[in-house]
Amino acid sequence: MSEHLKPESSPPAAWPAPTAPSRFVSEVVAGGAVGERPPDEKGSGIIGLVVLIGIFVALAVANIWWFVFAVGLLLSIVLHEVGHYSTARWSGMKVTQFFVGFGPRVWSMHHRSTEFGVRALPLGAFVRIVGMNMMDDVDDADEEQTYRSKSYPKRMLVITAGSLMHFLLALVLLSAVFTTRGEAVVLPGAEVMSVGEEMPATGVVLPGDVILSVDGLEVVDGALGDVVRSFEPGSAVDIAIERAGVEMVVTTTLGSNALVGGDGTSSFLGVSTVMPVALEQRAWWSAPWHSVTAMVDQMWMSVKGVVTVLNPANVIAHLSGDNADPMTRPTTLVGITAVSDDVGQSGGFAGIIELLAFLNVFVGVFNLFPLLPLDGGHAAIATYERAREGRTRSRYHADVARLVPLTMAVVAMLAFMFMSGLYLDIVNPIR
Repeated sequence: MSEHLKPESSPPAAWPAPTAPSRFVSEVVAGGAVGERPPDEKGSGIIGLVVLIGIFVALAVANIWWFVFAVGLLLSIVLHEVGHYSTARWSGMKVTQFFVGFGPRVWSMHHRSTEFGVRALPLGAFVRIVGMNMMDDVDDADEEQTYRSKSYPKRMLVITAGSLMHFLLALVLLSAVFTTRGEAVVLPGAEVMSVGEEMPATGVVLPGDVILSVDGLEVVDGALGDVVRSFEPGSAVDIAIERAGVEMVVTTTLGSNALVGGDGTSSFLGVSTVMPVALEQRAWWSAPWHSVTAMVDQMWMSVKGVVTVLNPANVIAHLSGDNADPMTRPTTLVGITAVSDDVGQSGGFAGIIELLAFLNVFVGVFNLFPLLPLDGGHAAIATYERAREGRTRSRYHADVARLVPLTMAVVAMLAFMFMSGLYLDIVNPIR
């Protein structure tokens, strides 16, 4: 990166105008639309706003759980931007836009120096802060109110405030669920949901049994398949189970995956299982601590999930039908909303709230990945600039224009993941 040095104590100077980037590039790098509607311009778009409200009403009529999830998701998105907006205003930065959605304006209004409104494409939201980097063309009079003119702590607070808001919201939601309904705690073993016909487990294991171990190998986190595949096909094994609260041992001979069309090299038992869970209600004073523990686990799972899903090989395998593992496929809000119906029917309102809490954790983590146009990309640039400044009082400003090719590659990758996930959610929804 090339540098642009400016003494901290010197008065704000005019920055060089952007080198004629396209409007799309400017908006991606700046983090929002670069054109504001003048306060005195007529046309509030109230009809479009009524149409959007009508869509939510129709959603409530079609499926109440979809509606609850959609409203919760919308509130999460708005609170993310409230985090950016409130910290930016507190830090003395000028905020010109606060929009839910992207694309053409549907409705907007002005309050103080900010245009608030709704745009046509419900793909997120944005807050436009002037002077996010040296590519922004800012009036000299506004230079002291730019993001780039503020101290490193203030820039980091503003750019991470969205994710911090997601984590705070997740903490509140999980604490409420754990206090009222209880926390889902994974029990030892794997609970049998069904037994296949003419399988090694037929007549030996029954639905409702909890398989604790196979020939002394304990089943952890419901991963029965890993334990079974550690034996050779044709092995006679003792299976420790819990049936109606009573522990017992049954014996069977393992088959091979040729029973279900495989190559015959792996052992097979012939049962469908889930992780056994129990609800443990938490006291109001301990629920936040348990919520933090659950959030930390979810953060680690989110990081692993993002790295796995962003692997193009996994996406191509799902699109070609060679991979059916739901844990490695990209998905969109269409797929998550469809799942929310199942969650609502099985877990009720508390189940939807818990789903929203973990979704907030995921979004918070994903936004902190150090890639533009994500918030983490801006945070990485701010940290890089601070490191280059060292102990001197001279400000260093990174030449963000050099990151445009990488940023466009990230945008293209995210667009590919979104379109692939949307296609899979429609033609092959998660069950």
